[in-house]
Amino acid sequence: MSPTGPGSAAAAQYRPPPRRSHAHSAGSRPPRQGRPAEMAAQKINEGLEHLAKAEKCLKTGFLKWKPDYDSAASEYGKAAVAFKNAKQFEQAKDACLREAVAHENNRAAYEQAGMMLKEMQKLPEAVQLIEKASMMYLENGTPDTAAMALERAGKLIENVDPEKAVQLYQQTANVFENEERLRQAVELLGKASRLLVRGRRFDEAALSIQKEKNIYKEIENYPTCYKKTIAQVLVHLHRNDYVAAERCVRESYSIPGFNGSEDCTALEQLLEGYDQQDQDQVAEVCNSPLFKYMDNDYAKLGLSLLVPGGGVKKKAAAPPQATPKGHTAPAAEDEEDEPRMARTSPHGPGRGQTSRHPGSEA
Repeated sequence: MSPTGPGSAAAAQYRPPPRRSHAHSAGSRPPRQGRPAEMAAQKINEGLEHLAKAEKCLKTGFLKWKPDYDSAASEYGKAAVAFKNAKQFEQAKDACLREAVAHENNRAAYEQAGMMLKEMQKLPEAVQLIEKASMMYLENGTPDTAAMALERAGKLIENVDPEKAVQLYQQTANVFENEERLRQAVELLGKASRLLVRGRRFDEAALSIQKEKNIYKEIENYPTCYKKTIAQVLVHLHRNDYVAAERCVRESYSIPGFNGSEDCTALEQLLEGYDQQDQDQVAEVCNSPLFKYMDNDYAKLGLSLLVPGGGVKKKAAAPPQATPKGHTAPAAEDEEDEPRMARTSPHGPGRGQTSRHPGSEA
């Protein structure tokens, strides 16, 4: 007999779910390579939703007279993050700029937009936006943040536009110097000096290194002053200005510990060899560890330094030869003196001379 009752009816209707095979469950998963694309599409849609919310915040109506710029800026910021995660850098940059416009005091938005442009390899435009952000940081009384933004911009553009990078590093140094953060300032000046040397802009490099040297002297870092004197001398010699190079060494004698130091001795030998057009002596000094282990740009200056005159040494003046007693002067001098002695004086023949006139023999 079959069981009866409400429980048996429920049992008759129950059917266990079909068991999934391993192949079916594996096949039901989306392919692994499609997941990043789906995630990117999801982030793009998320960014578009935030843009729509931002636009809604900016709209006005019968009961809303003023746009809600703060809420719009927040939504634009969220959209920028979503687009960045989807690697849609153009849309991320636009969202950052809209955020900056919606919230004019949002200095970080301009900097973030610049970084989006960096990802798109649009470096000049990126630097322009980061500069704008740094100016806003300065106006808002945060010079440290402004200096860091300028330094980042310099690093971005250094390999593409060294001249612009020099300008940015010098601006950064000025900001730090105004804040009396001299160590940070001199570090940025050093970057500018090396770029100027690399570009063979030696006149500007000489001024930049002198400014470095003055700051190191002010903070009493005297050993680094010695190294900067070497850099100065190399730059001046590449400018073919021996006088300026010699003056740098002479002025450095006032720096404590310079006179008699290894750096001072090497520079004196270098200047002596350069002045005597002794290429061997100059090469020996420039190949010494003191010069070779300087910053790479200055070490290259030393290795490529050539003396004037093609390396032909100046001839030393021959000492006058003493003539032994009883020897007469060289014959050439006698021959030269004979016509001089034969000339008559305007006052008549001198003592020991005879006047020769035609017919006097008679």
